[in-house]
Amino acid sequence: MNQKNQLRKNPSRETCESIIRRILMTELTQNGKNRHFRKAADFMSYFESLYPTSDALTKQVQRAVQSLHMPKDADGFFIVDKTAAQVEQEQCLGKLFADANVSLHPMEQVETVFLSVPSHMQELLLHTFEQSDLFAGQILTIVRACNGLLIYTEDKKQLLSLLNRLINQQ
Repeated sequence: MNQKNQLRKNPSRETCESIIRRILMTELTQNGKNRHFRKAADFMSYFESLYPTSDALTKQVQRAVQSLHMPKDADGFFIVDKTAAQVEQEQCLGKLFADANVSLHPMEQVETVFLSVPSHMQELLLHTFEQSDLFAGQILTIVRACNGLLIYTEDKKQLLSLLNRLINQQ
């Protein structure tokens, strides 16, 4: 009988925290993000299935949620796998990316062309490429290298054709 009473008493705050973390991690692994839990009351149906309903249980779950210091996403759902500082950093980076109009270019689709250029001409040529309408859309980026410029492009054939035409004009 004593064992039965121990199972039915309210859980400690630490136990509640552990259960809440487990619930949220399960939610995260199953759905990719938390889409159900915004406040302590959202966890109550789970706790009430394990423990007798009482004001003390509700307060214990509320304390556990508060002590976890979980940040919330834009929709108000708890974020279990990040600290508030990490969420703030992500938001800051996201805003910077949006302001800078950042885009990804997977390296599997990028090809390189090495343009042999004497070191004293690299800076001038690099600046000319950056300002040129002729190369707009042809060059993703250019890196200064020993003995030349390394050009990254998504259309190597077209870039080589253009470069060869310019080289052979001489």
